[in-house]
Amino acid sequence: MLTCGELLVEMLEDCGVDTVFGIPGVHTVELYRGLPSTKINHITPRHEQGAGFMADGYARVSGKPGVCFIITGPGMTNITTAMGQAYADSIPMLVISSVNNTEQLAMGGGRLHELPSQSNLVAGVAAFSHTLMRPDELPEVLSRAFAVFSSARPRPVHIEIPINVITASADHVKRKLGALPSRPAPCPDAIARAVQMLKSAKRPLVLLGGGTANASVEAVRLVEALDAPTAYTINAKGVLPKGHPLALGSNQSLVPVRELVLQSDVVLAIGTELGETDYDAVFDGNFRIDSQLIRIDIDAEQLNRNYPADIAILSDSRMAMQALSSGLGEGAGFSADSPGSTLAAEVRGQLEALIPDAWIAQKRVLDVLQETLPDMVFVGDSTQIVYSGNHLFEANAPRTWFNSSTGYGTLGYGLPAAIGAKLAAPHRPVVSLIGDGGIQFTLPELASAVEANAPVIVLLWNNSGYGEIKRYMQNRNIPTIGVDIYTPDFLALAKGFGCNAERAESFAQLRELLLSAAQADRPTVIEIQENAAFVSA
Repeated sequence: MLTCGELLVEMLEDCGVDTVFGIPGVHTVELYRGLPSTKINHITPRHEQGAGFMADGYARVSGKPGVCFIITGPGMTNITTAMGQAYADSIPMLVISSVNNTEQLAMGGGRLHELPSQSNLVAGVAAFSHTLMRPDELPEVLSRAFAVFSSARPRPVHIEIPINVITASADHVKRKLGALPSRPAPCPDAIARAVQMLKSAKRPLVLLGGGTANASVEAVRLVEALDAPTAYTINAKGVLPKGHPLALGSNQSLVPVRELVLQSDVVLAIGTELGETDYDAVFDGNFRIDSQLIRIDIDAEQLNRNYPADIAILSDSRMAMQALSSGLGEGAGFSADSPGSTLAAEVRGQLEALIPDAWIAQKRVLDVLQETLPDMVFVGDSTQIVYSGNHLFEANAPRTWFNSSTGYGTLGYGLPAAIGAKLAAPHRPVVSLIGDGGIQFTLPELASAVEANAPVIVLLWNNSGYGEIKRYMQNRNIPTIGVDIYTPDFLALAKGFGCNAERAESFAQLRELLLSAAQADRPTVIEIQENAAFVSA
């Protein structure tokens, strides 16, 4: 007999899934029975939150959904934070969990791992949550999930399967998956109106979001046709090549870019929700768009959130940018000294004058990393060197700089997400930028990295506590309670987990450690003390 659990893994492989993150439990072991007959690789994290973060990092680098097998009850409550981060950042994730037997659902009988409604618990951090009541539903529900991942705004999907359904016969189930729908193309009339508005613009400005990460060529062509200064969200870093004359970086929260937005007569926002953590990271409410606004998004509901559009175009970003570029033709005559490039250069000069000394030191560290290993993927946590890097660092390509300081803003993301990223790109160096506070959320995942043969590089930024929160409290005359936490010997702990571990005492040593770590067969932890002389010099 072929069980529903066995059919599930076969169909996941048919969908292109090659990696699953999960911790087996008594309610999910039957999902594992069929794994050996597939080529799917199973990775065991040390906590279900780590499984979700790994799936997130895997998805951001590969462009494919990260998949998790999660136990009923506590497994689902543990992974909900990771689903929240993926939901906020539009990351495709498939979470498959067990749930109690069908006759026990919502009965409150005190069964193992029982919740009143597991599906309702995670509904707010999922595109949809479905309880599979019969094996016959499996092809349809998987087709729905992968339609979301490929053709809509990608977000987590949760499928829960009662224990008795996992073991039920699926011999009779038709295995046909539905065809993936095409991504939406733009309305020709909306494109024509947008082209007319852009052609008449004297001071256009472009805002690129993470929805353009797969359309770098089209984005460059469009902004050059407009000769428009261009800012981009953190998840869109690398869409414009590093050093592009029109690039303003991810500095929408800083005064020079905000003033430029107010001076513009048309703003074109593509694949961005215009959300707080990208446009108002200082939380003062002073980012405004007063000009005509054209918005392009694959999510119809998003087109008028935060800032209502004058022209709203529901479309895949690549197709919309292709259509706009065709309508604009040769555009404004972009060059390295064109009006748009000159204006962008002026704003970059103003931004550079605002850089705090501490940021300059941190940028030097990031520059050493990028110069030493140019194809590196940077996976950040919520920590000081990531906050400054969000403003100052320019990625060499899309999908190579991302972190958890945007959207949901969780701690502990950087290490497990880097493991997922490394599994998605095993031949590229992957660095986790994480603080001493954040790494203590997920420190045991070092063991997962060793076990999974994922030799990530962990750059541990150590300021002996929750340094950024401490500064925030001090600036507001709030007693600094709970931020000066005990700091363990991270190098000893890392070695105990089977990792290489060293403290960088100079930029020259940092380069040597990075080159060595890139060739290592195990993870390497490189600790940098925030107050080290070479960093603060």
